[in-house]
Amino acid sequence: MVMKFSKTDIISKVPTHEEIQFLEDRVYEYNAACTSRDDGKLFSNLIYDGGDRLIAGITGWTWAAACEVTLFWVHEDYRKKGYGKMLLDAAEAEAKKEKCQVILLRSYGFQAPQFYLKHGYKLEYETRDFPPGYNYFCLIKRLQK
Repeated sequence: MVMKFSKTDIISKVPTHEEIQFLEDRVYEYNAACTSRDDGKLFSNLIYDGGDRLIAGITGWTWAAACEVTLFWVHEDYRKKGYGKMLLDAAEAEAKKEKCQVILLRSYGFQAPQFYLKHGYKLEYETRDFPPGYNYFCLIKRLQK
């Protein structure tokens, strides 16, 4: 039985965390089936101020000998004090532990592309005017085997 949908069946809304997770799970299942690689893992490394206030963190995933850093943030008061390097090193250690050969991350020009270049990442591509007036960078780092 083939179901037909019309344009009125499309619901436009802000997705819930559960809906996003559902879609991510379906995409992962498809990717794993196509590649015969089902070794995906999420990771995070977080720094707290000694209490319950999160002051820095990095998150991402490893899968199929690749790693992507998806979120990376350091509170403004703690920047240029070594926390970013510690977190980037921790993510790279996680990637190496999972036998990844490459790490990918993205950054706007007003964020930290120079920081990543300083730590061995290479510019893979740059998208100009995304959003208009700003550039968007994709950087990679090849890991030693």
